[in-house]
Amino acid sequence: MAARDTALSVLIACRTKQAWADGALKEYLARDRLDAREAALASRLVYGVVQNRLLLDFYLASFLRGKLKDLQPVVLDVLRLGACQILFFDKVPDSAAVNEAVNQGKRLANPRAASLINGVLRNLSRQKNALPEPPDLATRYSCPKALTELLGRCVGAEKLEALLRTQNEAPAMTVQVNTLRTTAETLTAKLQEQGIEARPHPWCPDCLEVEGSGSLERLDAFREGLFYVQDPAARLAALAADVRPGMTVLDCCAAPGGKSFAAAIAMENRGTLLSRDLHAHKIKLIETGAARLGITILEAGVQDASKLVGEWIDRFDRVICDVPCSGLGVIRKKPDIRYKDIGQIDGLPEVQRRILETQSAYVKSGGALLYSTCTIVPEENGGVIADFLRAHPDFHREPMELPIETDNDGEVTLLPCDHGTDGFYLCLLRRKPCAKT
Repeated sequence: MAARDTALSVLIACRTKQAWADGALKEYLARDRLDAREAALASRLVYGVVQNRLLLDFYLASFLRGKLKDLQPVVLDVLRLGACQILFFDKVPDSAAVNEAVNQGKRLANPRAASLINGVLRNLSRQKNALPEPPDLATRYSCPKALTELLGRCVGAEKLEALLRTQNEAPAMTVQVNTLRTTAETLTAKLQEQGIEARPHPWCPDCLEVEGSGSLERLDAFREGLFYVQDPAARLAALAADVRPGMTVLDCCAAPGGKSFAAAIAMENRGTLLSRDLHAHKIKLIETGAARLGITILEAGVQDASKLVGEWIDRFDRVICDVPCSGLGVIRKKPDIRYKDIGQIDGLPEVQRRILETQSAYVKSGGALLYSTCTIVPEENGGVIADFLRAHPDFHREPMELPIETDNDGEVTLLPCDHGTDGFYLCLLRRKPCAKT
């Protein structure tokens, strides 16, 4: 009961406050003080509904006399939760899903609504093996039509369904080993002692895939700073930038700090690392993470990445430029991104160009800039780079040394359906030696 009520609270917050599911879930799990088992169920319920909302609505609509849009909003929330359990949760008895939904309807709506909930969900349960086929990919994978068309343009028709499918699959939890304090082998053994399954990532060095972790922050290994959570695609940013001990490095859009941490570890905690972000409230997050990991070369601070800092010009061996983007590569982790207005994407390339223009000024002669996004939209990626290179003949793309099999001529787009990572774009730009006097 507690898990379902918490999940319902999260869905209501997403609907009424435009909250992100992951943030609201963290807030309400803390509020309701659920144990690990109930917290896991609440999380699965929230993500199950958000990931499959359009498909759930398609099925629910066939059991209603009226229209979904005419339902009391909380009743629709309850119906989606119940339908999600009936259709996708093998270990939850249909009767339990129906009964709990009816009780929620009685408490939060009215007896008439509870009766409707009971009838719809019981009919769904009886006919769940004979439901109609979804009419299109957008419905099947709960990806709005306009976004489905955009993604199809990004990856091609032959990869579209595979991409949509992986966006609804739970990614493996990956952690990066803090080699300043331990090794992959030692960390693996320590995690296994605490009942955590840990295995080497298939291709990302010093990276483990873990299962059965629950809250990572409760682990001794976390408190001791032996690892941090990071998708392998983000880890590749530090590898692609080829940061080395003793370098001077700038991470210009750093929060929550993962790329800065990866850079510091690659630098063996030797050199200079400036970690900057636009949002002041995120600086403490970066500093706390660095302290936990034992990173001492990192200096965090507030800076607008589009505003030029004169004293930084020609100063850095490496600049890591992970710009604000549409986030369409991380839908599997933030499933509600798919329901946002994709029209907002149109203004992003201009923001990205301004940031890249500013950050390029900080690169030393012979140094390099790593441009990255967590999106797969060409206008935010290769389009921005092409515009920049036309205006800056002193830079060129340079092939990256990556631990993953992928051809690149200085840029690469990673896809969850191909590489098992977030959707991610990387481009390494080298400044020609002696381009400036």
